[in-house]
Amino acid sequence: MAWSAAAAATTRVAAAPAAAELRLPLGRRACLSVAGRFRAVSASLSTTAAAASVKEAVQTEKAPAALGPYSQAIKANNMVFVSGVLGLNPETGKFVSESVEEQTEQVMKNMGEILKASGASYSSVVKTTIMLADLQDFKKVNEIYAKYFPAPAPARSTYQVAALPLNARIEIECIAAL
Repeated sequence: MAWSAAAAATTRVAAAPAAAELRLPLGRRACLSVAGRFRAVSASLSTTAAAASVKEAVQTEKAPAALGPYSQAIKANNMVFVSGVLGLNPETGKFVSESVEEQTEQVMKNMGEILKASGASYSSVVKTTIMLADLQDFKKVNEIYAKYFPAPAPARSTYQVAALPLNARIEIECIAAL
C-alpha cells in the first residue's frame, strides 16, 4: 500500500471497523482495507533547522568573475545552479571574439570550469537555458552545444532576448545534480 506524503497534509482519515476512507486533495477518495484494528496515521510536512538547506557559493578563477552581486554558482540540496555564463576570457575579462561560435565555445569552457569547481560535470547537467541576441544563431549554437553534453542531453529552453550583458551574443545558465 503506497500513498503520497504530499497528500498527507490535506488528508483526513475516518475510521470504520474494516475499512478507512482517505480524503485526498480535490475531492478524490481512496479506500483502504485493513484487517483487524484500525490505527489512524497522520503526517505533516515541516521545516526544521536540521532539515534546512545549506547554500554554498561556488567560485573559480578559471571562469570570469560575476559582473554584479551574484555568484558564479550556488550549491544547495545536492544541486548546482550556475548563473548565466558569457563568452568572456577569464584572464582579460573581454569577449574571445564577436563571433557567436567562438563565444559559445568560450561559454561552454567557462561553464565547465564552474561545474568542475562545484563537483559536477557536463554529464550531471539536467537543465540549461540559452539566451541569444539573435535566434538566427540557433543552428550554429546547437552544433557546438551538442559536443559538450552526452546523451541524454539536458532539458533546455532557448530564447532570443532584447539584449545581453556587455552586448554578448549568447549567455547560458544551467542546473546540475550532484
